[in-house]
Amino acid sequence: MIESESRDCNEGEEYVGLVDFVAEGDEQLSFSVGDRLLVHDRSSDVWWWAEMQGHFGYVPSSYLHQRTEDMEDAWQDDEYFGNYGTLRLHLEMLSDKPRTETYRQVILSNSAALREKVVLDLGCGTGVISLFCALLAKPAGVYAVEASSMAEHTEELVKQNGCDGVVTVFQERAENLTLPTKVDVLVSEWMGNCLLFEYMLESVLLARDRWLKKGGMMWPSSACLTIVPCQAFSDYRQKVEFWENPYGLNFSYLQSLAQKEFLSKPKFSHHLQPEDCLSTPADVITLDMVTIQVSDLERLKGEFTFTVEKSGMFHGFTVWFSAHFQCLEEDGPSIELNTGPYSEITHWKQTLFMLDAPVSVEEGDIIAGSIRLQRNPIWRRHLSITFLWNINSTEVSTVKTKCFPMWR
Repeated sequence: MIESESRDCNEGEEYVGLVDFVAEGDEQLSFSVGDRLLVHDRSSDVWWWAEMQGHFGYVPSSYLHQRTEDMEDAWQDDEYFGNYGTLRLHLEMLSDKPRTETYRQVILSNSAALREKVVLDLGCGTGVISLFCALLAKPAGVYAVEASSMAEHTEELVKQNGCDGVVTVFQERAENLTLPTKVDVLVSEWMGNCLLFEYMLESVLLARDRWLKKGGMMWPSSACLTIVPCQAFSDYRQKVEFWENPYGLNFSYLQSLAQKEFLSKPKFSHHLQPEDCLSTPADVITLDMVTIQVSDLERLKGEFTFTVEKSGMFHGFTVWFSAHFQCLEEDGPSIELNTGPYSEITHWKQTLFMLDAPVSVEEGDIIAGSIRLQRNPIWRRHLSITFLWNINSTEVSTVKTKCFPMWR
């Protein structure tokens, strides 16, 4: 039982739930993502006394965020579009040959079918996909839409490449976009780390619903999130084991702090070696770009069952995605962009989620569980990813869980 120094119900301060919390006793209060609670007592750093809809109980402080009148822009647009208004990110993306060549190949392989079609390139950046369309496919028109200040430079690039008769640049957010006509194809490179990070996909879906003709084509046409249990000896050695005996000194006291600091968030740009995969990877979530709705993005869940194929240390899970481009011609071949460890490396690489402590596993062991992507109810470009898993057990009491914020 958790004690509180005071239960005096003052007016309270309003907080919002960042993740779901299920009470484990009568003294605790359950709540869901986005629920509003009044916190009356914060005398403990870990557990606060709160109220929701007339019910009172203890809640974990780290699961809440205070609502304020001057809360920062939920979409952080100034920062987001500011980053895309400079060349740094565009250099990274254009230098990613597997990414850029995949889009080029999609346009080239569909060039005949794209003739006299109208194409919307949403989030066009420097306009490379729009230029591919104009030069390789001869469409009726291409609407290159970019919300950041890069649009001014994109317009010049379109002229420099002699495509201003086909490509029209619009500097506008998708939510405020007005186009001359609906389009036959909507193409976009919206994918972020773990597929959803930054949630550009919402803008793509809003544009789809407003501007894509009935029966029109979405590129990508679908996307999959893939995971695998893995080893990560180097990362664990550098971040946790390092503190055991640096320079002959016993620093093991700091290991729990290191664990909290270094293993509580995912590691972006992780390069997983195929030999560190403990099992065959599995697609756990698939998005159909024709049918998925904006509301579906709030929470996505997938389940997995892995059979360990070689004995080793289970350090965590590695996640990546693939995007699939359907052919405009019926029964034509599709094209895939895969960001996994068995494909040519991309600027996304993979994302590593480490357990608090590694677990020894043997060939034939079963690792089963689920992954949940929960959108942040306040900062709309961010999310949390929660893993639930157990090893060789179906007992609820043996299930382990860990939640990783990306980034808030």
